[in-house]
Amino acid sequence: MTTAVVIGATGLTGSALVRRLLRDARWGLVIALVRRATGVADPKLRETIVDFETPDAWAGLVHGDVAFSTLGTTRRDAGSLAAQRRVDVDYQLAFATAAARNGVPTFVLLSSIGASATSRIAYSRMKGELDDAVSALPFPRVRVLRPGLLDGPRLRPRPAEHASLVVARLLARVGIARDYRPIPVDVVARAMLAAASDGPAPRRIYTGDEIFTLAGDGERCAPRDERSP
Repeated sequence: MTTAVVIGATGLTGSALVRRLLRDARWGLVIALVRRATGVADPKLRETIVDFETPDAWAGLVHGDVAFSTLGTTRRDAGSLAAQRRVDVDYQLAFATAAARNGVPTFVLLSSIGASATSRIAYSRMKGELDDAVSALPFPRVRVLRPGLLDGPRLRPRPAEHASLVVARLLARVGIARDYRPIPVDVVARAMLAAASDGPAPRRIYTGDEIFTLAGDGERCAPRDERSP
């Protein structure tokens, strides 16, 4: 029985991922560590509400064949840049550290296009720092997905994000900023599942068209091996 352990299961991409996991016969158990109930009832789902501020209380629950991290927030929702960092970096790194210590062999991380620890943009810098920190942990396999703008129904409207999606769609249609084109969250979810079993390479990063390809929505293209020049 293949077991997935997930954080971010109530979010836009995380909820799509959990739905995919529950429908996929290859996965026998889905462990979701959540801040609030998902509202999903399924015999394959084992849901535990946790306080991510106290990792010692939940780290022992992080066991399985693949760990998926889709947790994230915005500065507006978090209330400050420091509070956003707690969610986007600290909570996820604590989850990854627990997974590595507990012997989870594969870690699949949802990041963002432009992620770089040296970026001048705070959000991109946070994402890049997390990518690097997770990749440095002793997992046999790490997969990082860096999609463009996530496209899907949100519980609360975000006018600025909606405007960005409109602009990004227009630019993508004329072949500009293709890696930043909006990507449906179900495509990202499918790509994350595919990444969990995409071969033995220790580290891989997927961006732009590579994510569509991984999900089966594009032409074949090779992922970047983080250890390649």
